Amino acid sequence: MSIPQSGGGPIESHDQLAEYLASGCKPKEDWRIGTEHEKFGYCRDSLRPIPYEGERSVKAMLEGLRDRYGWDPVLEAGQLIGLTRNGANVSLEPGGQLELSGAPLESIHQTCDEVNEHLREVHSIADEVGVSFIGLGAAPIWKHEDMPVMPKGRYKLMTEYMGRVGTSGTQMMYRTCTVQVNLDFASEADMVQKFRVALALQPVATALFANSPFFEGKLNGHKSWRSQIWRHLDDSRTGMLPFVFEDGMGFERYVDYALDVPMYFVYRDGKYINALGQSFRDFMKGQLPALPGETPTLSDWADHLTTAFPEARIKKYMEMRGADGGPWRRLCALPALWVGMMYDQSALDAAWDLAKGFDAETREALRVAASVDGLHAKVGNIKMMDLAKEVVAISEAGLKARAKVGANGLIPDETHFLNALKESLESGQAPADELIARYNGDWNGDLTKIYGEYSY
Repeated sequence: MSIPQSGGGPIESHDQLAEYLASGCKPKEDWRIGTEHEKFGYCRDSLRPIPYEGERSVKAMLEGLRDRYGWDPVLEAGQLIGLTRNGANVSLEPGGQLELSGAPLESIHQTCDEVNEHLREVHSIADEVGVSFIGLGAAPIWKHEDMPVMPKGRYKLMTEYMGRVGTSGTQMMYRTCTVQVNLDFASEADMVQKFRVALALQPVATALFANSPFFEGKLNGHKSWRSQIWRHLDDSRTGMLPFVFEDGMGFERYVDYALDVPMYFVYRDGKYINALGQSFRDFMKGQLPALPGETPTLSDWADHLTTAFPEARIKKYMEMRGADGGPWRRLCALPALWVGMMYDQSALDAAWDLAKGFDAETREALRVAASVDGLHAKVGNIKMMDLAKEVVAISEAGLKARAKVGANGLIPDETHFLNALKESLESGQAPADELIARYNGDWNGDLTKIYGEYSY
């Protein structure tokens, strides 16, 4: 989840809200790739989640990375809650999940190098303190009462609110992990086309990256339980955003949506002020109950945008949010999938041609079916496996057209980062299918074996 935003002065007119989003428009030569991934930490001897403090802890990990690898500390109320270095940051999810938010980079080659460097650094510190990390979409065994609570004011407020608006908010916060990619757009029209493709085809990413078939120690009946959790979180800030496909979609229309997302907080002087359920529209008029008479800054607007959680969302860039956390090969495959579709115009047009016939009911049905059945989902006459094959082929063509070389010119493009997905399509197995087969096969129902065999 996001760290506090900064750098925005007072909002003096409504127009500044859309202008803030539009200020992210960049020429194609300046487009970059930002990859984020989360992972669960656990104590090797007990297989319990790591607490915030102690010898084997989140804090020990952050201190080790800071001291050995030159990361700068991020503090909240005197507590170490994150790290920054060269445009990247390491942050904490509510249950202690460790997240890398990568720097904006030009190619998947660079992105994968960054991920690998991060995992090497994490591994070196984790080995010394008796900790390991695993990439899954949902915690396979731990229950809510097992999870630690991180010392972040934002999370304290959100935890209090989640039970009022849905059935699975705290499950999302404390027991899920994702991998996502953040991409740029050139103009409002480019943003709209990319946003429509991102939402319509997000269920394909959910299916390809499905990796959470277990919850609280048993099979849960879904390939992506993480996706199921998001569907029961908070209807006012999640979902497939049907309005994005309507005439008149643009930055201003997204502003209207975001203004109707109930607030969580306002960040002032290092503290989170409770504004749960209150209205940013009232804030614009100086009528926010939490801060009567005060009007927002652009930093407040930027913070508020981070509290909307649709399957894809925009800030000054676009975030693809539909994939489960997973093994290292898929940490590079996720950005490759979307970059191939989004950063070549012919591929983007082909992706939209594939999805533009879906109506809102079909898009939502694909989202649900991907969560339950993964690559084996079927909605009407649409087979997810066939759809995924077309999507990966479009992405591969887009990556070939980009022709971003790697390994000092020895690798001609980025297409090999799709290999993990192509293998899933050939075998018919996403990660969840493999995990289920292991659980029912050589693990004999012993889910503790997942830690030894699937940790980084």
